[in-house]
Amino acid sequence: MEEWYRIANEHEVDSPALLVYPGRIRSNITLVKALVPDAAVLRPHVKTHKMAEVTQLLLAGGITRFKCATIAEAEMLAGAGAADVLLAYQPAGPKIRRLAALVGAFPRVQFACLVDNEQTARELASAFAGRTMNVYVDLNVGMNRTGVPPENAVALYRYLQTLPSLGVVGLHAYDGHIHDTDLAVRQRQADEVFARVAAVRESLEALTGAPLKLVMGGTPTFPRYAGQPGVEVSPGTFVFWDEGYRTTLPDLLFAVAAVLLVRVISKVDAHTLCLDVGHKSVAAENPLPRIRFLNVADAKPLSQSEEHLVVRVPDADKHPVGQVWYGVPWHICPTVALYDSVWVVEDHRCVKSWKVIARDRAISI
Repeated sequence: MEEWYRIANEHEVDSPALLVYPGRIRSNITLVKALVPDAAVLRPHVKTHKMAEVTQLLLAGGITRFKCATIAEAEMLAGAGAADVLLAYQPAGPKIRRLAALVGAFPRVQFACLVDNEQTARELASAFAGRTMNVYVDLNVGMNRTGVPPENAVALYRYLQTLPSLGVVGLHAYDGHIHDTDLAVRQRQADEVFARVAAVRESLEALTGAPLKLVMGGTPTFPRYAGQPGVEVSPGTFVFWDEGYRTTLPDLLFAVAAVLLVRVISKVDAHTLCLDVGHKSVAAENPLPRIRFLNVADAKPLSQSEEHLVVRVPDADKHPVGQVWYGVPWHICPTVALYDSVWVVEDHRCVKSWKVIARDRAISI
């Protein structure tokens, strides 16, 4: 089988490095569009890639709406040409001021954010006095992280209606707790979430007669919601894919499009090696193994520290110091955020780099 991931100019690339493959990214964009009735229902989450260039690939693919988690990601989207940006995060403290500045800096972009309580609503309304900021009521549908309980949504909606500078345009419901490998179980759980959210929407629309959008779902569940009326879906990981979702979501056939390039830096003994891929090079929130090596399948991770990964192999003599290994991270999103830039691979060569611009907490605002 062809080693699609291998580059011919390894000697030019310092390690650890993150390589991305635009051809595979485009294939993943084609596939995500095939899994929904129309590209207009896609609102991908850019927390995975944080790059203007990947955003432009999505735009070129006909995707026009986006979701993000930070002010920097929102600014990256606006600067890359996005016309519709949802900050899927409830701003607090200085973030409200920064959001107001961002909206003022990009008047052609339609921005929105989340709200789940009256205090934040008042502070947002004050910051946007004299103009209108669109908001989505954030619903807690089981993630237990943010959001108002669905049964309290009507009361919050009524309060928001009293604030003239806020325009309620929809409901947001993230179901990150749903990721069962059994597709039937996952779909049943998603159906239960949708029924709760749809009931809230029906109640709210009955108050004013105005239609409300629903923004729902991450990568595991988005195909289930995509055909529902008035629903936008927000997968994010699909652009690069990773080992975690490749393993747990076998029904979704996205291609790995981001790979770590690392090197052997020391031979410990006849069966033990050390690599230059520590906590600071690959997402470390999950237990070992945090990376699957493509060209050394029999390597077994033993321990990891900030700059080192110790692995066991059948014969260490087959792996000289300096040998290049390629690996797929278990979780790509926080892995990307560990790199200032990525190498772009075309025709088996690293030809340029893309800046991971939105890994910074602030770009200019």
